[in-house]
Amino acid sequence: MLKTYRYRLKPTKSQVTILERQLELCRFVYNDTLAYRKNAWELEQRTVKRFETQDRLPQLKLEVPELKDVYSLVLQNVALRVELAFKAFFRRVKSGEEPGYPRFKGKSRYDSITYSQSGFELDSEMLHLSKIGYIKIKLHRPIVGKIKTCTIRRMPTGKWFACFSAEMGDIPRPPWKDGSVVGIDVGLASFATLSNGEKIDNPRFFREDELALAKAQSKRDKLPKGSSLRRKASKVVARIHERIGDKRTDFSNQVSRQLVNRFGVIVFEDLDIQNMLKNHHLAKSISDVAWGMLVKATESKAEYAGSKVVLVDPKYTSQMCSRCGMIVKKDLSERIHSCSECGLTMDRDLNAAINILRLGMQSVRKSDRSPVL
Repeated sequence: MLKTYRYRLKPTKSQVTILERQLELCRFVYNDTLAYRKNAWELEQRTVKRFETQDRLPQLKLEVPELKDVYSLVLQNVALRVELAFKAFFRRVKSGEEPGYPRFKGKSRYDSITYSQSGFELDSEMLHLSKIGYIKIKLHRPIVGKIKTCTIRRMPTGKWFACFSAEMGDIPRPPWKDGSVVGIDVGLASFATLSNGEKIDNPRFFREDELALAKAQSKRDKLPKGSSLRRKASKVVARIHERIGDKRTDFSNQVSRQLVNRFGVIVFEDLDIQNMLKNHHLAKSISDVAWGMLVKATESKAEYAGSKVVLVDPKYTSQMCSRCGMIVKKDLSERIHSCSECGLTMDRDLNAAINILRLGMQSVRKSDRSPVL
């Protein structure tokens, strides 16, 4: 199992200059590699693989001597990124999705470099990067496992982070909890409704900062493109987006931690969020609430907490009566479930959460259940 750890870097001004120069050189290699593969197909009907593009790097270094200032494995990783971009393109073509041919990276559009296997060394307060030197790093928690890769990333706000991918091996499964189970219905009126009747309020982080973001964007758009004032205004916009994202991530992590600490089996709907975003009336609210982030955060914590996350088909979970199984059609505006067959009347989201829990328990194998279950 791989786990990613992210830490804040504090590079000096001279190190920032070196890092930004390396990003631009990697962007040049990315665009050159993409152009080589594109031309090979259009002119020769020939498919180029990653290792062929990697074999071009020594000759490219002779043509552009500045590339010698970038660690060799970092340049090889650039060729890997182009390969992955083409694999994703062909996968979308085969599945019938909108393909999206790999694009050339514009200025400042390449924002990370990756050291794979070697070229970096970590101690308590410093990170040594080949061709760059020692950079201050804030290690706020220890890394568990063997570090495989190190990615240096520049954020739109100008902050720098180091992301380490660590291989943890086989993790001993913790003992099951006391058999407590829960079904969770996520929504917009409430962030989540639990099958035991509890509700989690929707924080609406984007809505809170929407006015400040609109003002910052309006001010930026009135400034001349390419000017220093516009670049400063763009950073203000980026800081607001970053603040919203940090709040949302922190909220999802706190809720997921509480769930895995309390429950042995946690059941969510397997929602197709990308398809739901096609509803332009609700797209902004759905993006703001970040249901997918909660599910992923809960899944990542569950194995360490002795919990199990189950995803079920969302079909009819809101329409079906949780007592008798009758399908009761209702619009999104109807917040109360009222069954004419058995007389059950209850909150719509609570009814859905109970149905989600039932479906989840049906899908959990007996060997995976705790003795209480």
